[in-house]
Amino acid sequence: MTVPHPERVGESGTPARAPARPASPWHGQGPVVAAVSLGGAIGASARYGAGLLWPTPDGAFPWTTFTVNVVGCAVIGVLMVLITDMRAVHRLARPFFGTGVLGGFTTFSTYAVDIRNLVGTGHPGTGLGYLAATLCAALAAVWLGTTTARRALAWRRR
Repeated sequence: MTVPHPERVGESGTPARAPARPASPWHGQGPVVAAVSLGGAIGASARYGAGLLWPTPDGAFPWTTFTVNVVGCAVIGVLMVLITDMRAVHRLARPFFGTGVLGGFTTFSTYAVDIRNLVGTGHPGTGLGYLAATLCAALAAVWLGTTTARRALAWRRR
C-alpha cells in the first residue's frame, strides 16, 4: 500500500517539515491597508466636493478648508469615543473611518499651503489669523466631540 504523503527524514533522523507557505497579505496588514485606502478615497472625494461647492477666492480667508478641518476634528472626537466604548466594533472600523475617511477628509497639508500662500501674496494678517483660528477651533472641536459623545453614551446607559 502506498502512503499519499510519505514523510521525508532529515539528517538527524527526525521527520523533515515541508517548507512553510508564505503568509497571505490578507492575513496581516492587507485588510487594514485596503480599509484605509478605501476610506481615504471617500474622505478625499468629499473634501474635493466641498472645495468645488465652496471655492475660496485668492487672498481671502479659506473658509472651506477651515470648516472641513473643524468638522472633521469634531467627528473624529465622536468616532473615537464610539469605537473605543462600543463592544462589538469590527477591527477595521477605526482604520476605515478614523484614518481613512476622516484622515482623507481633513486636510492639514492644504492648511499649511493656504497659510504660505496668504503670507506670500501680501496677506500676512489673514494667514496668521487662519493659523491660530484653525488650531484653536480644531482642538476645541475634538474636545467638544469627545465630551459630547461621552456624555451621550453615559446618559444612554442609565
